[in-house]
Parts: sequence; C-alpha cells; structure tokens
Amino acid sequence: MMTSINSRLCDALRAAQSNPAAAAGGLCAVAMVAPICANGLKLTVRFLSSLSTSKKHGRIDGYNKLQEGDDAGERNTEYAALVDSYYDLATEFYEWGWGACFHFADRRGGETFAQSLLRHEYYLASRLAVSAGAKVLDCGCGIGGPMRNIARFTRAQVTGITINQFQVDRGNALCASEGVAHLAKSVQGDFMALPFDEASFDGVYAIEATCHAPDRAKCYGEIYRVLKPGATFACYEWCLTDAYDGSERHKKLKKDIEVGDGLPDLCHTSVCTAALEAAGFEVVEARDCAADGMLDGGDPWHMPLVPSWHPLKWPRFQFNPVMYFLMPKILSFFELIRLVPAGTSKTQVMLQAGGVGCAEGGITGAFTPMWLMVAKKPLK
Repeated sequence: MMTSINSRLCDALRAAQSNPAAAAGGLCAVAMVAPICANGLKLTVRFLSSLSTSKKHGRIDGYNKLQEGDDAGERNTEYAALVDSYYDLATEFYEWGWGACFHFADRRGGETFAQSLLRHEYYLASRLAVSAGAKVLDCGCGIGGPMRNIARFTRAQVTGITINQFQVDRGNALCASEGVAHLAKSVQGDFMALPFDEASFDGVYAIEATCHAPDRAKCYGEIYRVLKPGATFACYEWCLTDAYDGSERHKKLKKDIEVGDGLPDLCHTSVCTAALEAAGFEVVEARDCAADGMLDGGDPWHMPLVPSWHPLKWPRFQFNPVMYFLMPKILSFFELIRLVPAGTSKTQVMLQAGGVGCAEGGITGAFTPMWLMVAKKPLK
C-alpha cells in the first residue's frame, strides 16, 4: 500500500517541476484563491499587511550565503544567526500557509489536517505523564501553537523557548488573544544554553525543533540539566533514515531540506539516539512514527507538500506546475509595487525548495520528521 502511494506521489512531484513555464497561464491573482478559501480572507490580509511593514526579508541574501557549500562546519558555528534569520524570514509564510503549529503529522482515516496535528501533539504530551500544574518546557516553540494546545490538554504550566524574538512576540500575543496566557508563555533564548535552573521542569518536549541544534548531545544535555530526576523528555526529531543511500538524488533532497528549513546539518536517526544516551538519558523508546497511520487508510505526513490542481488544497496547490512557476513572479511584482518588502520572492523560493526536498524525502523514505524519542532522566 505504501509503495503504491509513494509511486503516485513521486510521479506528481516530478511533474510539478518539469517545464513549468509551458503550463503557466491565467491571472496572477489566482495565487490568493487557495489561502483565502482555505484559511480565510482575514489571515491573508494579515499576512500581506505584516509583510508590507516588515524589514526582515532583507536578511535573505545573508541567510543564503550561510547555506552555501556542503561543509556544515561554518553553519554549525553560525547556527544562532542562521536559525534566527531563517525564522525571521519564514514565520509569516508558515502561519499563513500552514497555521500556528509548525510541524508535520501523518493523517489517519477520517481526520482533518488540523485534527492530525492536534492528535500528534497530544500523543507526545501524553508520554510526559504530567498532571495539572506541572512545569513543562517546549524546546523550540515557534509561535506556540503546540504549546497552547498542550497547555489546554494537560493543564500544565508550559513555557516555550525560541531563539527568535519575532516568534516570542507573536506567540505571546496569540496566548493572550486565545485566553491561555495563564497557562502558556514564550521566552527568547537558545536551547544550547537554556536560561533555566537545574531540575526546574517536570517534563520537556520538542516537536521538530532540536534539528536546528549544531550539537545534539550538547542540546540534549541542556534539556537533561533542567529536567527533574525521574522526569521525561519526549521529542519528534528530523532525521535521515536507513534508506538514505548518499546518491545524488538523496544528497540533493538533504541539501534542499537544510536550506529550505534553516538546518545547520541533517543527521541520521542513530546519531540522535546515541546523543540522547551520551547526554545521560535512559532511552525508553526510539522509532520512526512516519508510517503509523497508513494501516488506517490515512495519508502520509508528506501529502500536504505533494502537488495538487485543486485550489482548496493549500499548500499543495502551490506545488503544481502553474503555481510553482507563478508564485515567485507574483511576489516579485508585489515587491515592485512595494506591497511586500524586497527579498520576499527569494524567501518564497527558498521555502518552496524546502517543501520539495521534504516531499522527496518522504517519498523515498530517506528522511523522517518524526523520529520519536522518549527518554527519562535517572532518579540518581
């Protein structure tokens, strides 16, 4: 079943990148149809309004320069600038096209997209076994979509940390507007040097975030330090899998993912699990959740990135040949009339390439965004 689906997805993905100019036609305004219908006119207006006053997208050339070459050494050294600039560039696009929860999830039979994300978060939160009032850390919280959902689900006091100040401000504004500021808050900081006391949290989780760390063992070591003895750390990690063969196709998808998703380097599942043990954790479980829902007649995690001609299936619609060709031109025109700042088009191209890389990684099985690791800090 999985082979059949992946074969169809692979054909669709290749079609989206073959001779896009020949497929181009229609009005540029069609670019706005999908997000308007799917996410609401209000969200699209907010997206354009936010971009119109933003000065951040001028960072795109500096970001692209940091991602040049195959040697991850400089990117690891400059990880803080790389990740901070990436989220300055990407956050508004993510919220507009994906929502407040910046992660993937397989989609079980009968689930909506939003339900799949929520179930994915609840499952991870349940592994922490925390009760109401517990202190929980979200390591790499983005604008706090999962943080707010998990705070409502567990009634724990959830603190989210992100390196990007724009995300902190946006996340806390959303906490206030959604009435959960008494349960959830974001702070600015680096999870390579967490600004918290030793043994100060009853549980820690990370959802597709610690992949930004230049040194997994050091990152997990910081999480170990702030966890109370006997408490649990649970995460979904971005990893290369055993299917990664080092071929040119696989090297390209790896590079596309790194550039399009702000990663210093992408490592193998075994590296992450070993780093967790090196940090002192007792590993309870380590496995790939990518195919969990396929037996239920659902869709793989990468389906939202596979091209579609249906204008209501956003973000898939932007990956079809017409939209793949038109979107950069639409945004370049918006730059010209100063509706959006310079650099917006380059940012969209960078993010779109990352989406294609992730889809290729899912189709080939060479990459997973949901390597589940559950680990405990020993009592002694």
